[in-house]
Amino acid sequence: MTHKPRKIIPIAVAPTPQYAPRRTIHPRAIDGFYARWRWALVWLTQIFFYGLPWLQWGGRQMVLFDLEAKRFYLFGLVLYPQDFIYLTGLLIVSALSLFLFTAVAGRLWCGFACPQTVYTEIFLWLERRIEGERSARLRLDKSGWTLEKLGKKSAKHGAWIAVALWTGFTFVGYFIPIRVLGAEVLALQGPWQIFWVLCYALATYGNAGFLREMVCQHMCPYARFQSAMFDPDTLIVSYDSARGEPRGARSKESAATTATATAQGDCIDCSLCVQVCPVGIDIRAGLQYECIGCGLCVDACDSVMDKIQQPRGLIRYATPNGLAGGWSAARMLRRVARPRVLIYGAILLLLSLGMVVSMALRVPLRVNVVLDRAAQGRLAAGGQIENLYRLQLMNATEAAQPLRIRAQGLPGLHLAPGDEADTVLAPTEARWVSVRLRIAHGSAAPGSHPIRFEITSVDDTALRVEEKAAFLVPR
Repeated sequence: MTHKPRKIIPIAVAPTPQYAPRRTIHPRAIDGFYARWRWALVWLTQIFFYGLPWLQWGGRQMVLFDLEAKRFYLFGLVLYPQDFIYLTGLLIVSALSLFLFTAVAGRLWCGFACPQTVYTEIFLWLERRIEGERSARLRLDKSGWTLEKLGKKSAKHGAWIAVALWTGFTFVGYFIPIRVLGAEVLALQGPWQIFWVLCYALATYGNAGFLREMVCQHMCPYARFQSAMFDPDTLIVSYDSARGEPRGARSKESAATTATATAQGDCIDCSLCVQVCPVGIDIRAGLQYECIGCGLCVDACDSVMDKIQQPRGLIRYATPNGLAGGWSAARMLRRVARPRVLIYGAILLLLSLGMVVSMALRVPLRVNVVLDRAAQGRLAAGGQIENLYRLQLMNATEAAQPLRIRAQGLPGLHLAPGDEADTVLAPTEARWVSVRLRIAHGSAAPGSHPIRFEITSVDDTALRVEEKAAFLVPR
């Protein structure tokens, strides 16, 4: 008995996308305590950032990191690459500050002062001014292309590009004197300077204009390891589910009745907390790593509670322990001074004091000694043993410094005739000086002998540096 082969009919299966499409977020503008604090920090940080390069100090730029000349000017300080230890200390202090603030109140840096947050807020403000509020922007995005839409989009991107270019120009102005940079850019000179201005402008335009919340969600490592720095007594933006559930719409009249209030929570499910969120999350679902702790949902919810005549604080800064135990705000705040926070604060205070004291006691003169291996332990005229050294002298002041060079450590150790024991360094000058040291033959045993160079300012004896070296006597 034969069977006919079955006919296989192919079924088209739509491919499953590996990544969910990005949902465009149009945050709604809100006014409130935290929103005003965010704008205060936007103004403060940007006045500082944009204005500081234009300030002068003694005829030069007040803050300038001159990489080409290897000089870093910070107010009245002149730093060299050898002062890198201060940058290391600054980074450690910054990291500890981040740990401290996170342990106390979560991602305060992200929500209020992070450059990504600040520039996104500036770009959103420009977008609102040109395209309108949230509903108008949503309608504009869904509508077809018209002259009105093209004009608004072009104006918005033109404003974004202008802010981005000025930001890139200002940032490069911290590394090249900004007045010189301005003249070069206007004359279309300095290709590398123009390249870096455009590079940082593009980064600002892309991050604040397009990526926005994606930087916080997918690119910033802080969002990933922040949970390791939280504990049950950390103040975070929280939704009081015990008070808010079950949620549902209600009128102002029903909100005032005891029976209705008992049967229904205070949350009216208006979704305003979601609409104002710059990363588009629903805080009512609990803490999420995307949350930047900006507090805008708190402002939005408080405004709704005022309208329905209910107490504020349905969404608020609270601790997990406080919410679970029904603690008062005062009791939660008292738990801020817990051992973890005190340890962070003590270490931060000690390091900061150490940095300040170290910079106050810092001698503004640096010396590096290099022994010339090709001219060590050679015989010189008069039967003397000679070693050749190269001294790098760096004047970290903005005044000329007459210096005197001496060497000690061996009997009869002296500079060779013709070598200058005295030299003058111009303001902020760094110079290599060759020095020959000699001793009488037979006055020291063969081998390496420790010596030290003493460099002293002729005008200020307190400006004195000692540097160790070695004198080699041949066998």
